[in-house]
Amino acid sequence: MPSTNPRTYDATPSRKVAFLGLGVMGYPMAGHLALAGHEVTVYNRTATKSVAWCAEYAGAKAPKHATTPREAAASVDIVFCCVGNDNDLRSVTLGADGAFAGMQPGAIFVDHTTASAEVARELYAAAKAQCLQFVDAPVSGGQAGAQNGQLTVMCGGDAAAFDAAQPVAMAFARAFTLLGDSGSGQLAKMVNQICIAGLVQGLSEAVAFGQNAGLDMKQVLDVIGKGAAQSWQMDNRGKTMVDGKFDFGFAVDWMRKDLGLVLDEAKRNGSRVPVTALVDQFYADVQQMGGNRWDTSSLIKRLK
Repeated sequence: MPSTNPRTYDATPSRKVAFLGLGVMGYPMAGHLALAGHEVTVYNRTATKSVAWCAEYAGAKAPKHATTPREAAASVDIVFCCVGNDNDLRSVTLGADGAFAGMQPGAIFVDHTTASAEVARELYAAAKAQCLQFVDAPVSGGQAGAQNGQLTVMCGGDAAAFDAAQPVAMAFARAFTLLGDSGSGQLAKMVNQICIAGLVQGLSEAVAFGQNAGLDMKQVLDVIGKGAAQSWQMDNRGKTMVDGKFDFGFAVDWMRKDLGLVLDEAKRNGSRVPVTALVDQFYADVQQMGGNRWDTSSLIKRLK
């Protein structure tokens, strides 16, 4: 999945790294690490994808694929990971075949999965017990951000581990920021998703309202996009919503998983998130319409 916007990489000393999870995000993220000159070993639950990745990046520095997370993590400086959820994350870190069992003392595990703050703290403690380092580092920017190496990364953990990982991670990131102790990265990603949920619902209502009023909504979006209503969602999804195109970007199933994490955490910390809870139910309606893999901007389909 080559970048649609080829980028120039900073001169960072080559490191031996692993990447676990070659989904729509992990595949190009691992690719940017290889193109930046790092020696990358990859692992994916479906091995054919690891083989395909190695074939695509055969011109990079000794790309390799491993049959277990433990094998991938052996003798590397940093293990990056991007899998589906808390249980997937535990499955690639813990146990006899998990990455922690193969990592050398002092090595760093950087987790880009959007997961709970609880599992981040759990794995941080497990890593510490084995003289390893753990950084929770969920990302924002979607598939396009991963492909173009322009992800925003929100991190929690120890400063020393963060400082060691940051220059390497900048191969696929536009920003890589430490926000606090273990779990802080995951909590910041929840803040991010709360913001997006409300924005997309508001944009959906605005576009549907304008269409019902007989306005040329592409022209209207051009005008209001130069004022206070402007947002990334409007710039990147407004006109595709007008066209009824939802075959790209961040899927509804993934958003519901993320909003589930938000709602669980809100119960724990006493936050009131009524709009977020309502939009989560709106996304459930979209799933009932068969839109599990539609982009999150498909909220507008409910209003048609």
